Amino acid sequence: MARIEHQLDDVALDSPTLIEGFPGVGLVGKIIVDHLIEQLEMTHYANVHCEGIPPVATYQPDSSELVTPVRLYVDSDRQLLALQSDVPINPAAANAFADCVTGWFTEEDILPVYISGLPRQRDEDGEGPALYGVGTGGGTEQLATTDIDTPAEMGMVSGPTGALLSHALENDTTAVGCIVESDPQFPDPDAAKTVIEGGIEPIAGVDIETSDLTDKAAEIEQARKQLLKRMQQASEESSRAEPIRMYQ
Repeated sequence: MARIEHQLDDVALDSPTLIEGFPGVGLVGKIIVDHLIEQLEMTHYANVHCEGIPPVATYQPDSSELVTPVRLYVDSDRQLLALQSDVPINPAAANAFADCVTGWFTEEDILPVYISGLPRQRDEDGEGPALYGVGTGGGTEQLATTDIDTPAEMGMVSGPTGALLSHALENDTTAVGCIVESDPQFPDPDAAKTVIEGGIEPIAGVDIETSDLTDKAAEIEQARKQLLKRMQQASEESSRAEPIRMYQ
């Protein structure tokens, strides 16, 4: 049965902001939500039981309690919710999942912020990843209070995040979408940092430390360079046949 199973009954929410963290391009949403939960010491608030979630159980460090792979965490002081997912949602079931959760969002007067990575390689010496904002209903008004740019080109959001935004558009409910340029092949903490500082902080009215994400971005970049170097060396050292041109 589709439902939000609350683990805490003494949490008072008043028009909170929810940050969505499904795995996607650059794992940006997941990196952001994992960082928020750890940095703000958010509390496990609810398990999410919806069609489309793979039938698996998740266990956490230092706990014998099983939980669902999609969960909600809360920081009631900041009026902030985080939707954490350990699994991707099958695109074929994304609409059913959207129907399941967005009804609850509306009942609780929640402002959902959905995050999507825009696959794009960035120059090493170039500027940071670009961040664009889109919205439905009151979401566009929220964006107007920030410095988030409007999209520079036509585009489309797909997957679970796209289904959630589509559901909001179809039902004329409020939602915000943050679209950030992200590495199409590797986790991108730099893109996550851009969304937190340029999108989540002004929209939710919170202040979040992001220095750890800067360190992770540097580590991943170094690891990526080492991987590319090893791949190049392997290619140079591997056996291969080459044509021999006469009369060179």
